[in-house]
Amino acid sequence: MSTSQFIFETSVPALWLLIAVIGASIHSARSTKLPRLEIWQRWWAVAALGCGSAWMTLSFLVIPDVMTTAIGFQQTPFVTEIAFANLGLAIGGFRAVHAGARERITIGLIAGMFLWGATLGHVYQSLAHGNWEPGNTGGVLAYDVLIPAVMIILAVRSRRLEAASPATVS
Repeated sequence: MSTSQFIFETSVPALWLLIAVIGASIHSARSTKLPRLEIWQRWWAVAALGCGSAWMTLSFLVIPDVMTTAIGFQQTPFVTEIAFANLGLAIGGFRAVHAGARERITIGLIAGMFLWGATLGHVYQSLAHGNWEPGNTGGVLAYDVLIPAVMIILAVRSRRLEAASPATVS
């Protein structure tokens, strides 16, 4: 595999992070209707977690051979389980669009349990078994670590701001 092909293949998962950052940046620069923090939380939930996980779901269901080869794993029935775990994360991401801070923290933690566990698996496979395939290293590690971490950080910030603002009476 050429270096450019490896870089391309290892960067694909990080595209969802880039889409979320670009979308939130443009939207927050142009919008006055929503607070900037809310815009970032929505873009991160939909683009990074929701669409990224939906993409993973479809990839593991439709092209499992491609996915397992890219990761450097053998195809097993667990590929279907990975697909449906990602479907659950996608649903959580889409739900988080209209959720409050507390629910977004919970969705971030749920995503973190799966994605951070996957990160540990990828790192272990790299170090213990020399698996340096593009789907096992690089972009997938950034994706797996950052999606839940940023979601939790943004939601915690939102919750603190809510707690600090005086209550309004209708």
